[in-house]
Amino acid sequence: MPEMPEVQGLIEFLRGRVTGLPITGLSVANIAALKTYDPPIEALKGAELTDVTRHGKFIDLVTTDAHLVFHLAKAGWLRWYEHLPSTTIKPGRTPIALRVALGDGSGFDLTEAGTKKSLAVYVVRAASDVPGIARLGPDPLDPAFTRDAFAALLAGRRTQIKGVLRDQSIIAGVGNAYSDEILHAARMSPYALAATLADDDITRLHTAMIDTLTEATATAAGRPPAELKDAKRRGMQVHGRRDETCPVCGDEVRSVFFADSSLEYCPGCQTGGKILADRRLSRLLK
Repeated sequence: MPEMPEVQGLIEFLRGRVTGLPITGLSVANIAALKTYDPPIEALKGAELTDVTRHGKFIDLVTTDAHLVFHLAKAGWLRWYEHLPSTTIKPGRTPIALRVALGDGSGFDLTEAGTKKSLAVYVVRAASDVPGIARLGPDPLDPAFTRDAFAALLAGRRTQIKGVLRDQSIIAGVGNAYSDEILHAARMSPYALAATLADDDITRLHTAMIDTLTEATATAAGRPPAELKDAKRRGMQVHGRRDETCPVCGDEVRSVFFADSSLEYCPGCQTGGKILADRRLSRLLK
């Protein structure tokens, strides 16, 4: 799933290429991806793109008439073309959800792999009209997101810290991958309860969050969309590296599996050597 650093990379790429261009065509190949009907998507045809911004993991293409907002969800991506193909998109027979044509002949497709379709597209008069944006918590790279502001968010939450970091209504932009990386950098168990963290733990976790996201965002900056996924994978210390050696302590990276996701962690760095219970494996062994 693309998270804040990759989404920011897409924002910067698009901003440098689409600002000032008119939208000359829009083709919806997966009607279920379009979540709004007023204004109609056809209202964007002829509108000039004036900016591209980010709200958490939402990408917002601002035009003179409305906002084209999309969320790439778990398996979505943006495919950029300097010269947009002239082939006709056939709904139901393509991974393409939406094609956008621009005035200089360039454009992009929003694509989604797999059968579980979650990619979402909105045409709205204001970004805050998108329910997911209206519910977002603070952006961790906002200068106002201080250590004390973070501590206030954690106070009283008897929830595992992994879940807190992923909850978009608490902190915007962090997902499964970077929450693993942040917790590894902070040397903290994903199962630690937010409300029980000591002052030093909060300071260490806040620093790890800012440093991890800042570094990943810098790595993504200036890269075309086709390179962002590989750059993300190369930068991971534990996420997606089950059974590999932790680059910090040399222990083996482990996984815990859930219904539709997993987390990765290093026992040596994060849990004092303790192997966390894997609920899926436990059920198989019964």
